[in-house]
Amino acid sequence: MTKDEADIRAIIADHAKALSAKSPDLLFAHAAPDFIAFDLAPPLLHKGAAAEAREDTEAWFATWNGPIAWEDQDLRITAGDEAAFSTSLVHMTGVKTDGAQVSLWFRSTNGFRKENGEWKVVHAHSSVPFAMDGSFRACVDLEP
Repeated sequence: MTKDEADIRAIIADHAKALSAKSPDLLFAHAAPDFIAFDLAPPLLHKGAAAEAREDTEAWFATWNGPIAWEDQDLRITAGDEAAFSTSLVHMTGVKTDGAQVSLWFRSTNGFRKENGEWKVVHAHSSVPFAMDGSFRACVDLEP
């Protein structure tokens, strides 16, 4: 494993730690100023790691009872000199405040840029497939 790959794996591990601890500060610690996300929750595009994004994240954290578990499966990282990306299947689990048990698999792709010798997350994309039968139903019941 190269140093770049190890550094990116550490950023991805911090993401999981941030969810478990419900820490917006750690969640956005590695985000570039121009960070964007195509996340599971609306809207179609989330921009930046500023106070508004942190407030939205804190509101989402408040809908969970206890830690949120995040496990990357089949994590793959490709790193060049100044840009890198990662792909994985993610298993997110936990308990919502209404008692609902969450066990969701989805796809995750992240883009990284090296700034002053340090990797920053510039893009995060999470998605689930949808039914191609005309219903457009999100397929949240799939497992690897």
